[in-house]
Formats: sequence, structure tokens, C-alpha cells
Amino acid sequence: MSDTNARTAEQIEADIAATRARLASTVDELVDRANPKNLALRQVEQAKSQVFDEQGQLRTQKLLAVVGAVAGVVGVLLVIRRLVGRR
Repeated sequence: MSDTNARTAEQIEADIAATRARLASTVDELVDRANPKNLALRQVEQAKSQVFDEQGQLRTQKLLAVVGAVAGVVGVLLVIRRLVGRR
């Protein structure tokens, strides 16, 4: 190594301390993300954002689409049940 690239022990220790602090912060963030309570809260918020818009109003088009899909699935199941029951 040349003299211009040489680092002192204090500089190396400072780099290690900074890296350790960044690593600790990253681990804390990962623990927070993986917390089951936080996961559940994020899922609830995501579900709410699908049903409500930014002003808190119901997204009627999405709600009607979901209700229509459920009604369609129930209808298909009833038809299948009726067809199977005839045998």
C-alpha cells in the first residue's frame, strides 16, 4: 500500500463502528417488519386501501366487482350441485 492509501487504526475503528451501527439499524428494521402484529396491521391497511379511497369513501366499483364475483362463484357452485344431484 502506498502512504496516500494508508489508514490509521482510529480510521479503521471508526469505519467498523459505523458499519456496526448500520448493521444494527438494518437488523432492527427487519425485526420490526417480521413482527406478526406489524404484519397483520399492514395487511389490514392494505385491505382497507382496496375498499376505501384516500378521502375515506367506499370504492363502490371495486366493491360491486367483488360482490359480483362472489355471486358468480356461488351461482356456478349451485348449478354444479344441481347437475350432480340429478344423477
